Amino acid sequence: MRKLLLRWLINALALFAAAVVVKGIGVEEARWAGWVVFALVALVFGLVNALVRPLLKMLTCPLILLTLGLFTLIVNAFMLWLTGAISQFLGLGFYVRGFWPAFLGGLVVSIVSVVLSLVVRDEEERHKRKSKRKKDRIAGRD
Repeated sequence: MRKLLLRWLINALALFAAAVVVKGIGVEEARWAGWVVFALVALVFGLVNALVRPLLKMLTCPLILLTLGLFTLIVNAFMLWLTGAISQFLGLGFYVRGFWPAFLGGLVVSIVSVVLSLVVRDEEERHKRKSKRKKDRIAGRD
């Protein structure tokens, strides 16, 4: 459960970064505060990635192989565009206007997600090592 919440938070921060960096991605005036919108959009983004992305990657597998993985960037752009379309339909106010904002936003979301995931993983590893050392000291295995 903790990992799911962490993934949700990372997605929200990555979507916020894309909205700040890429012109054509943002939030219209909404009923909620900005961070609530990004939390809800991150939920939509997670569902889209969990439900649509595997099917899309399976269908485009030949293109992904042919382009040595570069077509994955197009898949990422489509996932972000679809998230924007669903968010607009739900009235969340998050929008992605066009292919290039979706493409650049997909890059930003991917980079921010990878960096934040590495930071979180490093912190978890550090905590595990510290906990193991503590257990070893208690057991007398210095």
